[in-house]
Amino acid sequence: MNVQSSAGQERLTGFVRKKRRADVEDTILTVSKLRKLKLSSKIRSHEQYGPGFTPVPLAVVREIEHCGSGFAKATVIKALNATQNHKHMFSTLVSDSCAAGTATDTSGPHLVELIKQSLKTDTVNYLLIADDEQLIKQSLLYACDVLKVHAVFTTGGTGFAPRDVTPEATRAIITKEAPQLTLAMTLASMQKTKFAVLSRAVCGVRNKTLVVNFPGSKKAVGECFQSIVDVLPHVLNLLNEGEIELVRETHRKVQAGGDVQPVEDVAHVCPHATGKGGDDRNSPFPMISVEDALKQILATIPTVQATRKQLSRVNIPPFRASIKDGYALKSIGGKGMKKVIGYVSAGDAIVQSNFTIDECFKINTGAPIPLHADAVIQIEDTKLVSRENDYERIVEILSEPTASLDIRSIGSDLRMSEEVFQYRFPIDACQRALLAAIGERVSVVKLKVAIISTGDELMHPYDGSTSTDASSSEGKIYDSNTTMLVALVRQCGFTEDQCEIQQRVVKDDFESLKTEIESLTGNVHVIICTGGVSMGDKDFVKPVLKELNYELIFGRVNMKPGKPCTYGSSKVTKFFGLPGNPVSAFVTFHLFALPALRQYLATVNETAPNVAKSSLPMIMVETTGSML
Repeated sequence: MNVQSSAGQERLTGFVRKKRRADVEDTILTVSKLRKLKLSSKIRSHEQYGPGFTPVPLAVVREIEHCGSGFAKATVIKALNATQNHKHMFSTLVSDSCAAGTATDTSGPHLVELIKQSLKTDTVNYLLIADDEQLIKQSLLYACDVLKVHAVFTTGGTGFAPRDVTPEATRAIITKEAPQLTLAMTLASMQKTKFAVLSRAVCGVRNKTLVVNFPGSKKAVGECFQSIVDVLPHVLNLLNEGEIELVRETHRKVQAGGDVQPVEDVAHVCPHATGKGGDDRNSPFPMISVEDALKQILATIPTVQATRKQLSRVNIPPFRASIKDGYALKSIGGKGMKKVIGYVSAGDAIVQSNFTIDECFKINTGAPIPLHADAVIQIEDTKLVSRENDYERIVEILSEPTASLDIRSIGSDLRMSEEVFQYRFPIDACQRALLAAIGERVSVVKLKVAIISTGDELMHPYDGSTSTDASSSEGKIYDSNTTMLVALVRQCGFTEDQCEIQQRVVKDDFESLKTEIESLTGNVHVIICTGGVSMGDKDFVKPVLKELNYELIFGRVNMKPGKPCTYGSSKVTKFFGLPGNPVSAFVTFHLFALPALRQYLATVNETAPNVAKSSLPMIMVETTGSML
């Protein structure tokens, strides 16, 4: 057994008796364990990684050479065990050719040296692995969850080739993405070559470990590493709770104007602290067309992926039931005289007792068939022979019975798990009856809409509208926009059964507007707001949306009226910022909000709104002369 150590690796070579490749691998790994090299390790958390998960990325049989005489030479490469100290790094080269020994790795050692020099650490584990997604994921999980390293840097496997799977493996294990690190590397590389756009590298965080993908070439590794090296110490300090004082020191330097970051300083103006809604002369939002605005809106609205089917949870009928009023008997007994031994009505339990071929049960329509009966003879095909105390005792069966005659079998109308209908709303009478028959309640998810107006001058039209106090209403007007928009939503076919609407008026104050929108976000599907979207110092809608992490899709549309129309999107809630002018609000509602509401309603309860009555606006005219 020969052991060689270099560049953060240990190479173990030994001769074993040649069998199958798996036997060679098992043998060499077993020998290496006896030498206490700890070439493999199990992760205890089977719940997190799956039963039997055994990552062995740090001990992989790389070379098996047949030597004749029943022996083979096997080589195991392992990364040296790491010590748990600060700035413990892990570098991985992903390459089929390098892992197989057919190519020389230059980018990996170069990256190790860059890490040691720039991050001032000697603890850098280094590993070569093949372009195998499962092996890459296991290596990353081992480094992050077992070794608990501070950072993992991979090089290679980020292109478009079929075996380039490093980004997929990385994205599968990280818990947070760091897209701006990727962007910084791309921008730096774009200054060198246009082929930088072909990189699919991913950066992110798993627990307290930073994971960064670098390209495979030595030159690209150096360029990308230098583009982010200045911020890496701060990132690692943020991830390490024990370095909070270093984080605070960095923040103090930033506040003092110290040259800490390699990027240009960005001034941030807090609009609600200054009383400014923004620059009232130059809008940062590009002007887009009406067509593009609508396309961008609808692209953010969820769509129905598949029609929901209503399945039956019971059999109908759930028991064998009689189709006729008559007599239940055994068909093998044929026709002739039968003794009536019992009566079965609808709703009775199933008769379990056995009886002879000369006996029968009188039965009503819909009643359960006795367990041992297999036919029903309708009462019209029988003759009463004798009666005792008002009860029938002997009847004559006039027609020949056959098996299953006049019996509804179990599930003959509807079987369990069979499709009842495709769910559509509104539910009609037949569908309601079917739901009742299978014991299901009518379940409808309503589209939730909040309609708000902003303005210090606005009063809710239905709050204190009878007040005669002139001082309390001085400088005020009643809000009409919310009333108009609520009526428009209803008029366009969104009934109370389909759509739940809230109506509110909010002051032109940053905190008030933020509180209102924040309370609605995630709790309603759509917010339609009028006012506060223009360029004035009281127009806070856009700053509020930014602070609440809405994605601002657009802020200006090339149209009149309605130029400052704004649209923002969050995971659940979609925000329409319509102008405060009633005519502008009317127009932009029809152009943008209404199509989105229809698509969202179809997503929520798989339906379209009720057909609205079509009507044209009417105006009163007075004729001044003859119309003839």
